[in-house]
Amino acid sequence: MTGAQTHVIVLPGGGYAAHVAHEAEPVAHWLERVGVRASVFRYPLHARHPAPLEAMRVEIRRLRDDGADRIGAVGFSAGGHLAGMASLAPAADARERLDFAVLGYPITSMQTETYRPARIILLGEAATPELRRRTSLDTLVTPESPPFFLWHTAEDSFVPPEHTYRLAQALAANGVPHTVHVFAHGEHSLGLARDAGDAAAWTTLAESWIAEQADVGIARSCDAPCALTSETAA
Repeated sequence: MTGAQTHVIVLPGGGYAAHVAHEAEPVAHWLERVGVRASVFRYPLHARHPAPLEAMRVEIRRLRDDGADRIGAVGFSAGGHLAGMASLAPAADARERLDFAVLGYPITSMQTETYRPARIILLGEAATPELRRRTSLDTLVTPESPPFFLWHTAEDSFVPPEHTYRLAQALAANGVPHTVHVFAHGEHSLGLARDAGDAAAWTTLAESWIAEQADVGIARSCDAPCALTSETAA
């Protein structure tokens, strides 16, 4: 499905306190089944910023040194936040940044009070407004940011879809190619979302999107920002 030199890193969620099992190897196995080279990266837990990001950058460099030309990530919840940081945070070496990212029900903002426990683990109780801003994905987007695929559910009570909307708005404002799917039903931490109603479609949608990213050296996935599509609860 993808070019031989494309590799996807899977980042399970868990609020920066754990690695959720069903968001790890099962996701890598799904990617491998559809022809995408993939591996699970268990980033540092209970660690202050920038430790998880620095560890992720080391992993990206390792994969590039092993021959990967294009590196993406599929991240969930806190893992989605880390994938976003690895895509958007300024880096001295461009080889340390991701080329594309798929974020499932991600934590995107450290400036809201939702899912506060993850913020406390990553930034501490006394995090300054500036630190919270610098670790909020929507504030890091520039016109040079890589493409994003975002998905969420309207019923997510742990990380509300506001997080996805905030990032999507920033991507659109900066002309960054992106796709957004917000499904009406489903709680947090669905993973592959098997037997989860309409949300189960995210993997099919993501497969074709990831295939496009493998060919981005020939043509970007969108010449203009992709349309925002959402399904919201009645």
